[in-house]
Amino acid sequence: MKTSSTQRSLTPINFTVYGTPVPQGSKRAFYKAGMKHAVVIEDNSKTKPWRQELAGTAAEKMGNRPIELGPIIVQCMFFFDRPKSLKKSVSAKTTKPDVDKLARTVLDALTGTVFKDDGQVIELRVAKLFGDRPRAEISVTIVPY
Repeated sequence: MKTSSTQRSLTPINFTVYGTPVPQGSKRAFYKAGMKHAVVIEDNSKTKPWRQELAGTAAEKMGNRPIELGPIIVQCMFFFDRPKSLKKSVSAKTTKPDVDKLARTVLDALTGTVFKDDGQVIELRVAKLFGDRPRAEISVTIVPY
């Protein structure tokens, strides 16, 4: 039986990466003497290892499945350590890092591992909260088309 677009069968791919989430910082470019092209480096030295951890966990979860094409929904829940001075009733983290920069790190890490291009992402849900252990919980849903 063929399902209509309103009765889609969506099965998310879920995985968790432990560690303090790191935002995708700005990039800096500079030229070295005798080079034709600029050297581009991340502003934050912690970004690359975090992105590699995300990509490695995603690749392990995907197994040998091919990179999916078509529309994708990505959900990112980022959890940070709660400062001891903060009330226990506060669950949302309203300080840096910015959610858009955290999400950009995830999308860059998943490009080529879970999906071919982050342009395939048609919906992105992002939250940053306090939790018992710093981590990122990622859910990727391939939308049938």
